[in-house]
Amino acid sequence: MTDLPTVANLINGEWLTTGQERLVHHKFTGEPIAVASDATVEMVGDAVSVAREASRTPLEPLERFEILRTVAGMIADNRERLALDVVRESGFSLKDCLGDTDRAVQTMLTSAEEAKRIDGSVVPIQAAPGFAHRLAFTVRHPVGVVGAITPFNSPLNTVAHKIGPALAAGNAAVVKPSPFTPVAAAALCRMLLEAGLPAGLIGLVLGPGDPVGTALVEDERVDFVTFTGSTAAGKAISARLGMRRATMECGNVSATIVCRDADIPSAAQQCARGAFRKSGQVCTSVQRLYVHADVVEEFLDALSAAAAKFVVGDPEDPATDIGPMISEAAAERAEQWVEAAVVQGARVFAGGKRNGPVMNPTILVDVPSRARLLCEEAFAPVVSVVPFDDLDATIETVNDTPYGLQAGVFTRDLNTALSAAQRLRMGGVVINSPSSTRADLMPYGGVKDSGYGVEGPRYAVREMSEERLILIEPAGA
Repeated sequence: MTDLPTVANLINGEWLTTGQERLVHHKFTGEPIAVASDATVEMVGDAVSVAREASRTPLEPLERFEILRTVAGMIADNRERLALDVVRESGFSLKDCLGDTDRAVQTMLTSAEEAKRIDGSVVPIQAAPGFAHRLAFTVRHPVGVVGAITPFNSPLNTVAHKIGPALAAGNAAVVKPSPFTPVAAAALCRMLLEAGLPAGLIGLVLGPGDPVGTALVEDERVDFVTFTGSTAAGKAISARLGMRRATMECGNVSATIVCRDADIPSAAQQCARGAFRKSGQVCTSVQRLYVHADVVEEFLDALSAAAAKFVVGDPEDPATDIGPMISEAAAERAEQWVEAAVVQGARVFAGGKRNGPVMNPTILVDVPSRARLLCEEAFAPVVSVVPFDDLDATIETVNDTPYGLQAGVFTRDLNTALSAAQRLRMGGVVINSPSSTRADLMPYGGVKDSGYGVEGPRYAVREMSEERLILIEPAGA
């Protein structure tokens, strides 16, 4: 273990280790690639204390802009190295990780720009009786300390989506990444320090949700929590927050509807990518595909042909499209869900098998409506194709889960598109793209058990700041 690089905790500019060490494994080979030092509960408190003190003296907006812009450049300059780090700790293909690294550049650049655009509004107070001579306007102030808890499925860009807006809004941030993927988060924190961020404004604490994440959430000096992860964990965090604010980006059972008039080859190609990239381990991955009965056979042929072209295997190989899942246990669970659906009457149209942590892209048909694969988040490269005749009933079916993050609709009919967009109860509805579609500057968040609050730098900056009303009556008025 001493020959492996160490990922340490960051508190007040110092990288600190403890005796509580865990190995970070290469998700394809299983070989150890780093040693992570788990924080103690006391260290979490120390990190929050430092952040609290530092937050009392926010950076000026131009300083925030310059630091975040510099970090964006550093990510771009180290693109290949950072992507390879993420490949090894996450198991995602080099293609995906290069793309995510490029996205992290844009996330930090957009956050930098938003640091200069924080504004308020004039309130037409003169229209109120007795207030004709007064002036009212709003301004925004940082909340103070932001606690950020991030998942394994985007180890660099999701961390950037938490840290970038938090710092752009003038806050201090303490980050707890997934224990599976601490390397990229530490690299981003290191770049922030090198770019000139005052040491107290960024902290990093490593370890599992309990006790490290719990200690961060339960510390009432943390003013705002931004979380991405499972709905169960999101609910547990929300229950501990009391009156403190948060953004919860949680799970989904993502659906995409393919209407009879859709461009079938394009829809199939996009849905294959949306279902299987990152081995389906994305909360908006296409899991449920509702395809009009008149075109379902054509669509299935095109979907399976697209899936068959994906190269599955070593994620470091530039030719690979789909690597392993985050662990062999996760792949075993996915395989078990498929087997259970088959017992219930489903049929495997393509895939269905795994090799260690690698699950082949899997397409199921004839899946019973109450099967777990249609009702619960699979987080695996498995998609169920369900034919439909009645679009109205299908929209009701798509809505009939506890979740509501994003959905996709493929159609050439504008009225159909607008009607579906109005009636699907989701945080986002994308037309002629699958549910997995996301641009980093757009508002992104869910409803129901998919969470609350909105990500995307512009929107996250508003979430992580407080609006204050200023009411002025001129002296002697």
